[in-house]
Amino acid sequence: MNANRELWEKGDFTRIAAAMRGSGEALVGSLGVDEGMTVLDLGCGDGTTAVPAARLGADVLGVDIAANLVAAGQARAAAEGLDNLRFEQGDATDLSGLEDDRFDLVVSVFGAMFAPKPESVAKEMVRVAKPDGRVVMANWIPGDPTLVAQILRIASSYSPPPPAGFVSPMLWGDPEVVTERFVGAGIPADQVAFEQGVWNFDYEGSPTELVEVFRDYYGPTMNAFAAAREAGREDELRADLDELFLAQNTGVDGTFIATNFLLVNVMCSYPGR
Repeated sequence: MNANRELWEKGDFTRIAAAMRGSGEALVGSLGVDEGMTVLDLGCGDGTTAVPAARLGADVLGVDIAANLVAAGQARAAAEGLDNLRFEQGDATDLSGLEDDRFDLVVSVFGAMFAPKPESVAKEMVRVAKPDGRVVMANWIPGDPTLVAQILRIASSYSPPPPAGFVSPMLWGDPEVVTERFVGAGIPADQVAFEQGVWNFDYEGSPTELVEVFRDYYGPTMNAFAAAREAGREDELRADLDELFLAQNTGVDGTFIATNFLLVNVMCSYPGR
C-alpha cells in the first residue's frame, strides 16, 4: 500500500478533527468563499474545511488519500444534505483525474503537506487552479514551540529513522522553501504571501485524555507509541506528551490549546498565464 495512505488510514483522524472544527470554520470564513465558487479541498479529511465551504454555497470537492476519511466525509455531507459537496479518494502528488484550470480556490489545511514529492504537490495545486484563482495552504511550522510541531518532534524522537530520501512535511512551514516550490510550479515569487495564524484544539475532556486520542487515532503518534513500546519506552513517551499537553492547555473545563501555523496564499493570476 502507498505509505502515506497507510499512515492516515492507520487510525481515525476524525477523532482529532472533532477538536478542530471551530478553527476550520473560522479559516473558511476568512477566505471569501461564496456561492457558486468552485473549491478543491486537498487532504480534506472528513471535511473540517470542506463542509463549512459547502455551507457557504461553494461547489466543493474534497480529495483525501485515506478511504476511511473519504467515507466519513461523505457521511457528513449526506447528513447535512450538502449536495454541493462530494468526496473522492486521490493523491495530492497526482491529480491527473482533475482537469486544468478548474477551481477558483484550492485549499489544503494540514493535508497536502504530508504527501511525498512536494514539488509535484505544488505543481498539481497550481495546475488545477484557474488562472485567476488562488491556492491557500495551512501548514505546521518547523521548530515552533506550540502543540503540533512539538507533538511531531516528540513522536519522531521515539520513531525509527525515516527512509532514505524522506523529505520532512514540516518544510511546508518554511516560507523560503514554500516560495521555492511554487516558483518551481511557475508562480512568480511575489505572488506567494505568508502570515502566521493560530489554530485551536477545543476538546471536552482533559489534556491527558486528549493525549490518549492522539495515541490511539493519529497515525504519527500511533507509530511512535508502537516503536516506544517495542523499545520499552512507552511510559516515557506518554509522560512527555502528558507534560506537553498539560503545559499548553489554557482551558478551565476541558482542553483548549492554541497552536501556530503558517498560512500560505498563492495568487495564480499573473502575466503569461
